[in-house]
Amino acid sequence: VQLVESGGGLVQAGGSLRLSCAASGDTICISAMEWYRQAPGKERELVATATRGGATIYVDSVKGRFTISRDNNKMVYLQMNSLKPEDTAVYYCYAGCVKNGLVYPTWGQGTQVTVSS
Repeated sequence: VQLVESGGGLVQAGGSLRLSCAASGDTICISAMEWYRQAPGKERELVATATRGGATIYVDSVKGRFTISRDNNKMVYLQMNSLKPEDTAVYYCYAGCVKNGLVYPTWGQGTQVTVSS
């Protein structure tokens, strides 16, 4: 599985961005698709999860502002509204490929999101 992200950029506080992540390769094995972010000097943080069954889960800091969606196992999106300066980070797409009971993680290359105050 390969993941390629797009859609990052510079936006003013209160603005919106939509991140996209395209999956290719053996995508039929993909279970969860997620978005993480890593701000300078901080650990990578799970932001949102979209399960294969359609459930979505968010970290508290983005609830009500961010929406994760997926198109089967081919695309996952992160719609980010009401952005805040503290949302500034490199955002990474993640997909878990399940084979024989084992999870094989795949990461995208990351896309920078910068929110100015």
